[in-house]
Amino acid sequence: MRGAAPSPLGNVESGDLRSLIDEGPARATLAGVPIGAEAGVLAELANFGIDVVFVARDDVAMERAHAALRFMAPEVRCFALPAWDCLPYDRVSPRPAIIGARLAALAALLDASRMRGTVVLTTVSAALQRVIPREILADTGRQLEVGGRIQPNDLKTALLANGFRRAETVREMGEFAVRGDIIDIFPSSLAQPVRLDFFGDELEAIRTFDPISQRTIKLEGTAPTSVTVSAVGEVVLNEDTISRFRSGYRVAFGVGGDDDPLYAAVSAGHRHAGIEHWQALFFERLDSLFDYLPDATVVLDHQHEEAAEARFDLIMEYFHARRDMPSKQLGEGAPYRPVPPDRLYFDNKTWRAALATRSTFQLSAYGQVAQAEGAIDFGWKPGEGFADVRVDPSANVFVAVGRRLGAHVAAGRRVLITAYSEGSADRLSSLLAEHGVEPIDRVSNWAAFQTLPSTSIGLAVLPLESGLVFSDSAIITEQDILGDRLNRPARRRLKAENFLTETTSLSDGDLVVHMDHGIARFDGLVTIQVGDAPHDCLRLIYAGDDKLFLPVENIEMLARYGSEGAGAQLDRLGGANWQARKAKLKERIREMADELIGVAAARSLKTSPKICVPAGIYEEFCAGFPYSETDDQADAIASVLDDLGSGRPADRLICGDVGFGKTEVALRAAFATAYDGKQVAIVVPTTLLCRQHFQNFVQRFAGFPMRIEQMSRLVSVEHMKVVKEGLKDGSVDIVIGTHALLADDVRFRELGLLIIDEEQHFGVAHKERLKRLRSDV
Repeated sequence: MRGAAPSPLGNVESGDLRSLIDEGPARATLAGVPIGAEAGVLAELANFGIDVVFVARDDVAMERAHAALRFMAPEVRCFALPAWDCLPYDRVSPRPAIIGARLAALAALLDASRMRGTVVLTTVSAALQRVIPREILADTGRQLEVGGRIQPNDLKTALLANGFRRAETVREMGEFAVRGDIIDIFPSSLAQPVRLDFFGDELEAIRTFDPISQRTIKLEGTAPTSVTVSAVGEVVLNEDTISRFRSGYRVAFGVGGDDDPLYAAVSAGHRHAGIEHWQALFFERLDSLFDYLPDATVVLDHQHEEAAEARFDLIMEYFHARRDMPSKQLGEGAPYRPVPPDRLYFDNKTWRAALATRSTFQLSAYGQVAQAEGAIDFGWKPGEGFADVRVDPSANVFVAVGRRLGAHVAAGRRVLITAYSEGSADRLSSLLAEHGVEPIDRVSNWAAFQTLPSTSIGLAVLPLESGLVFSDSAIITEQDILGDRLNRPARRRLKAENFLTETTSLSDGDLVVHMDHGIARFDGLVTIQVGDAPHDCLRLIYAGDDKLFLPVENIEMLARYGSEGAGAQLDRLGGANWQARKAKLKERIREMADELIGVAAARSLKTSPKICVPAGIYEEFCAGFPYSETDDQADAIASVLDDLGSGRPADRLICGDVGFGKTEVALRAAFATAYDGKQVAIVVPTTLLCRQHFQNFVQRFAGFPMRIEQMSRLVSVEHMKVVKEGLKDGSVDIVIGTHALLADDVRFRELGLLIIDEEQHFGVAHKERLKRLRSDV
């Protein structure tokens, strides 16, 4: 940050902070640093010329710190290392964009020419996970220069080994495409893909192109003369790593062969879905982020310890579930043999040992912590909101903002107002100007803000949630003024249909289903001669190595095989097995349709007991909810209670994103039903979810006379019999279970409410199985 404006250090002298680090591995609590002010600490530490690792509690805090640091000190070299966007021991791989960002950050840290003073922003989940060894990542780097020579086939082999995916058109990071003497590549280190033009084995030109239009981007000045291509996959597949995996897999699990889909795929040099979760078997060891920055100072976010403890518990819970339970009991197709956690992650002991060898600062928002030994008080304070004004209909929030801005100016502070977007900034500027708050000047960074006249108000686009007060400046956020934001970032939409529309959706080795011929393996796109004319076809491999060439214009005949495709048997081309299975399935669908019609007709004619909600004790139960209900949540609860009291069987779907409060709706409905003397069944797709719901229900129902049990593979056979007897005689009020609840020997005395969680993971037959128990449920 050489030459940048100094950050607002408050009560701390820069020299004192530096001397603390120079004395050796420092241990200190940095008090008086509210949430959102982390960037000020990181900027000052980077200004010392030392490397800094900021461990945020989650990805939201990491992104907020990243945006604030770019504003506070744009000169600081900063990288973000996100965590995988999948669960530990999952069957799916992280998104390519996540892996690309991780490897780009790690590769940049290997650059010997980089300046000291680098800031790496990461999360607790990412920091606790071990990463690809430094020497392996360094060996994957390949410098391609104009005029240099390399066989295009060798380059393609290297790209596939390093995690690149071959596509017809390069649009996303980690893809490459080959068209004659031209190879398009999208490396993780570049913002745009590049087009390599070969003449034989000589690289003649490198051009940048737009992944949307596929047109070359004309750059000002000279075209790029070189590009560095390194791994975009955290598992490198070459002879050494494949051999090490095969040996390690057999030693660790005592199995290995073509009957194991993962082992067979890796042995053939293919990437299996979720291969990253066996990363430790491909290398002699795994490194950590600290191995890439051995001398870095670590800054730990607020609530870091709570986030780390939760992550340790989650890792061990998923490991034990995978290890102790056969995959078929989880509803999955192939065996899952998990690698021990200590080979992939830090545990509590090793994590503390890693922090003990380097200077470590723990952030705290509370100034009184500074009175403790080993604490440093920055003296920053959280900003003031305007909630007290918003609750008064007669008050004008912008008039109140103007008064408080004047108070800050009178106290000798510069004032910065932040908005979430350019549009928000324009609106705030206009509204404040209408109420006499001016002049307002737009600024792009902290240095520009510091140069404003003391009577001016700065306005910047900076996604901070709450304001801050420093000794000589104050930040007021859009959320301080207008209240909590109701809009959330748009989420990536997934295609609902399973049928394919373009060949870029497939990779070599993927399982597909042809509407007429059944399950096959995709073996690439080939050009064949048909009637003396070239024709592009998809090559499909069936049992017995039979081949089918499907013209690309008929690709809609194919569908992806489901996520449980590991271990699927290929159909025989021209055989009767596929047609027989289709006919059998159609007949079964007809039977199920008849059953559904019968159940629906019976329910339409039935009446059910009216479940009345007991007023006093119900409010007592609701008081155990530690949050305020949102409007939608309150509406959903009221609608469900109306259903229960309607006297007719009812079906209702509750939709909401993760963490939006669906479980609370279920808890209140279950309480009302159980207190009225009826039984409640909650069906979930996985044992882990069953255990989580069981713990939540037991905690919320503590002190109330309801018996709650669970039924899953983690429950002993003896206790399962006791639970079934309790359901039959009515002594069990609420039961939470997996597919075990759907067994034929499960009987209820008086089932009043059925709750299905993650409904999309159940087949219609499963859901109707419980409905048939009583048509008035």
